[in-house]
Parts: sequence; structure tokens; C-alpha cells
Amino acid sequence: MAGPLEGILVVALEQAVAAPFASSRLADAGARVIKLERSEGDFARGYDGFVHGQSSYFVWNNRGKESCTVDLKKPDDLALVERMLERADVFIQNLAAGATHRLGIGSADLRRRFPRLIVCDIVGFASGTPDHDRKAYDLLIQAEAGLAAVTGSVASGATRVGISISDISTGQAAYAAILQALYSREHSVAGSHIELSLFDTIAEYMNVPYLARQYGGSEPPRLGLAHPSIAPYGVFRARDGEILISIQNEREWATFCEGVLGDPALSTDARFATNKERCANRTALDDKVQQIVGPQSVADLVDRLDRLRIAYGRVSTMAQLAAHRSVAKVPVETPAGSADLIAPPTIVDGRRPTLGRVPALGEHDAAIRAEFAPVAVSGQAHGEANAT
Repeated sequence: MAGPLEGILVVALEQAVAAPFASSRLADAGARVIKLERSEGDFARGYDGFVHGQSSYFVWNNRGKESCTVDLKKPDDLALVERMLERADVFIQNLAAGATHRLGIGSADLRRRFPRLIVCDIVGFASGTPDHDRKAYDLLIQAEAGLAAVTGSVASGATRVGISISDISTGQAAYAAILQALYSREHSVAGSHIELSLFDTIAEYMNVPYLARQYGGSEPPRLGLAHPSIAPYGVFRARDGEILISIQNEREWATFCEGVLGDPALSTDARFATNKERCANRTALDDKVQQIVGPQSVADLVDRLDRLRIAYGRVSTMAQLAAHRSVAKVPVETPAGSADLIAPPTIVDGRRPTLGRVPALGEHDAAIRAEFAPVAVSGQAHGEANAT
């Protein structure tokens, strides 16, 4: 079944995670994505070898693409890419700052030459900022944008989010911005230039702790698996495992005190009567909940929480996620065999997307070079024929 972006050509001069994440989602939606790689390949191909000897990062973010190797220092290869861009709808790139400009395929040049082209630049820090030329990677941005400062616990100190959240979030934002630009082009005919930075993406996500500091006057504490503004909302140790319990309002708090803690009077205790008071007295509150929850089993707690319609989460390992009753998986073909990915979240008309094949390095070189070969000038061809 054709996707909604069938007929859209995307040229992706990309590496690592952020740009490949965006272009893979365009491929999922039916766009044709030509991935331009150096002769040694996108360096994400070598991040690990967990999937039949292939990189988990690469398998996840490069399904449904065609791979073409190019050396942009060679005039013929640069001309090949320019011929691709002449026909393309979208160009995505996340090379080092200024690299495409030096090659003559920077956003300003391309927008002037190809008015319908949508150019998406993914950078570390936005143009015009003092840090634009700095190298910027996911973990560096987590630290620089303040995310690491609010992650972890008092004991652990500042901590990395366990996935490449800066790259993934920026790739998701780029995907949304490109869809927006494609829609806009249907009305205006003109393409556009999109720029997203890893720093801006994560900094914007930090608005709640930023506002708390800016107007509340103190740095948000690191709370581990606990919510900074709601209590009780955190992890508790049961007899045979951990469970994260979330109370959202006073009605739920009263229900929880009676049905799970077995102490209805606790809901009217002056220290815990409102969420504001519970947060102010979080240590005493959590100690009280832990005393009652500790001797119980996770299964008994889950049964009661389900019956009372109180939110909870089991603290899953990757093995438990793989076996989770609600996890959806989809197959993807790779050069080394089929692999199951956790499915993308979007379900349209009851169906999840079918994922395209992950390409081998340079797998489509011959076909793409033939398709985008220079077109013979008609006058020359005519003259040659007359001379014969």
C-alpha cells in the first residue's frame, strides 16, 4: 500500500542519529530517501554489532532507504548530488557547521537555485549564536542544556538520560517541520529553509525546570524516579521488585490511603492533605508509603492498583520490555537477515507502517548513478548525427 508521501524524493546527506531518524520516518511514510554515504559509510554503521553483526543504531534509523556512496571532494560526485537535488523535494543534512556551504550546496545556494526545494539543516547550536561552530553530540547537549542537572538522584549526581534523547528529539522535530513545509508548499509553491539545533530542542524541553528556577528562585532538585511537582509519584520497593506509583489528585490520594495503604486517616493528615503539602513533606510521605508497600508483592499491589484505577508502572528491564504484553514489534529486512524492531507509535486506520529494507553500504550506487547521469545536450547529439 502506497504511503502518503509517495512521489516525494528526499536526499539525505546524513550521519549518526538525528538526521537519519527524520529521514527514516519520511521513508516510513512512503517517501523515496536516497542516503548519501562516504566510502567508509555513515559512522553509525560501526557503533555496535548487536543485530546480526550490524549496528543497532543503523538498523533502527535507516530502514527503507537507498544507499549511494559519494566523495563530495570529487567534482563528478558533487555534480551527481546536484542533479539529485534538482529533482528532489527535500534535502536533509547534518554535516559539520559550514561544510555544505563550502561545497556550494549550502541552504542559501540551494534555495536560490531550486525554489521548490525544502532544505533542512540539523546543527548542534543555531546559526548566529557564539557556539554555532562547536562540535555538539548528544551527551554533550544533555549536559550543556541542563538536562543532566535534573536527571539522576542526589546520590548519583548529574546523570545521562539512558538513550540519545537530544538526537532523537531533534530528529522528531525535523520530521514534523519537514511535513509542515511540504504542506505549506502545496499552497505557496515555494520550498523553505528549516534549521534545527540539538541545543535548542533540549533547551525548549527544559522550560518547566527553567521556569521553576527563573521564577521560583531555586534549582530543581534531582529526584531519581520521582516527580518534581507531584507526590506521591515515585518508585517504591515491594517485597519482590520495584513499582512506580502515581497519585494525581486528592480523590486518588484518599482512595490510595484506604485501598492500598489501609490507613484512611492518612489522607487528612495535615502534612499530606494537599499535593503542595505532600511535596513539602515528601521524605516523611515516601517513608510512610514505603513502610506499608515494602512487605507486599508486586503482583498484589498491581492487582489492587488496577481495581482502584490508580496509575502505576513496573520498572522494566530490556528483557521485560521485550516480553511486555503491550509491546508491538515489526520485522525489518537487513543485509544480514531479518530483525524485529519495536514498532513506530503511529497507528493509521488500525495499521502500523510497514518498514522498508535496511541498505548495505553503496547497495544502490550503480542504479542511482545511472538514473542521475548527465543528460546529453540535444544540439550536440544532433550535430554528431549529421556529421556521420
